[in-house]
Amino acid sequence: QGHLVESGGGFVQAAGSLRLSCASSGGSFSVYTMGWFRQAPGKEREFVAAVTSSGGYTYYSDSVKGRVTISRDNAKNTVFLQMNSLKPEDTAVYYCAAGIMARRDFGKASEYDSWGQGTQVTVSS
Repeated sequence: QGHLVESGGGFVQAAGSLRLSCASSGGSFSVYTMGWFRQAPGKEREFVAAVTSSGGYTYYSDSVKGRVTISRDNAKNTVFLQMNSLKPEDTAVYYCAAGIMARRDFGKASEYDSWGQGTQVTVSS
């Protein structure tokens, strides 16, 4: 998998929305499961969401389920994370990642081979 670059982070008030994007410059984007993770200061990296290579199956952490939607556009080599009803506890650096793994391992950061540099999301109360 090629280089991954996230964008769309920023500062938003609680209950607001943000849409993150992650563009891949490499080939074979469509064969990879794409995931989003986040890391808050002083905390471990946390799984947020994943989407299968075709986009047909999505998986979310309990902490964001119902507020977040992951999607992908394989023609544009891009994966998205639409975040609604944001809370201050969503504040973190958000990373996209690419890998090939069984569905049971979607939430494991160690299963992803390529990572972006991250984009900061800050939610004020």
